[in-house]
Amino acid sequence: MGKVVLVTGVARQLGGRLVRRIQRDPEVDRVIGVDAVGPGHHLGGAEFVRADIRQPAIGRVLAEHAVDTVVHMDVTGTPLGAGGRTAVKETNVIGTMQLLGACQKSPTVKRLVVKSSTSVYGSAPRDPAVFTETTPPKSLPSGGFAKDAVEVEGYVRGFARRRPDVAVCVLRFANILGPCADSPLAEFLTLPVMPTVFGYDPRLQFVHEDDVIDVLRIALHEPRRSTLNSGTFNIAGDGVLTLSQCSRRLGRPTLPVLLPAVTWVGSALRTIGITDFSPEQIRLLTHGRVVSTVQMRETLGFRPKYTTAETFADFARSRGPGLLPPRTLAKAVDQVTAALPFTDGAALEDGGRTATRTPTQTTHSSGQPG
Repeated sequence: MGKVVLVTGVARQLGGRLVRRIQRDPEVDRVIGVDAVGPGHHLGGAEFVRADIRQPAIGRVLAEHAVDTVVHMDVTGTPLGAGGRTAVKETNVIGTMQLLGACQKSPTVKRLVVKSSTSVYGSAPRDPAVFTETTPPKSLPSGGFAKDAVEVEGYVRGFARRRPDVAVCVLRFANILGPCADSPLAEFLTLPVMPTVFGYDPRLQFVHEDDVIDVLRIALHEPRRSTLNSGTFNIAGDGVLTLSQCSRRLGRPTLPVLLPAVTWVGSALRTIGITDFSPEQIRLLTHGRVVSTVQMRETLGFRPKYTTAETFADFARSRGPGLLPPRTLAKAVDQVTAALPFTDGAALEDGGRTATRTPTQTTHSSGQPG
């Protein structure tokens, strides 16, 4: 008998792709897709069950199908359909509580995989250059999806203590991009002109949606030989990009805004429904965030097919040309930078390792003034 896998959040593109992919796995016997709304895409031969994970009925689904592996994909920062931030938070937090409660009571569940985010580390001025899985955040996220992810992981740790017989794998994904990316950051990057924080050029990491599917598939299986598919792992493509590099490659100019005015800009964008420019996203676009992927490679045994730069390039191609041709924009920025007497002309084209200096401040590799 193969595995019986239950996947939450299958109405979203990423959840649907995972369901279709793992059906081809010879070690998987049946796949049950769960969501509160019907998916607009096909799920192959998987069985779809319309169920809200915020309700106790999810326990009956686990029991009826004798599920042994649960992949919790319904942890997200964007609403589905007409839902707002309140509905998203309830699904993330209350839905996770109900799902874990059902898993705790289920005698058949033996493996739990949870989609989390590197946003649990927050973004702060004195953050380390690189976060490992055991690095405590300097400042815990105070709201939005990042705070949801922190709460979700707290509930998962409690579940792991109560059910030590269940293998638990938490995957902290960097910003997920690709042709079908659906996230606040993806919305921000598609703005015709991107508002940025004056004086900051944060470093960012991305992971391709194809790699997300591949690593989730690895995580739902039993460990093989020296690999251990349990624990918490950072998942990101190799390398980093600065926000200025992203704008150039998209052909979308930036609009530097003084930090005190950024909150007002975010409120204005939310009012007209363009993007979710939350305080946590503002902090990310101010200070950036980079994580270590050593454990992903050495312990989980996963090597992404796409680097951060390749992931972003695929995303940029899917979004079409910006207001300006990327080469034209890059040339214009370089000319302006070279003309300024107070810079050393560093264009940050080395992946964010170079610092841009002025007589009054230094912007370190994390994009922070020191």
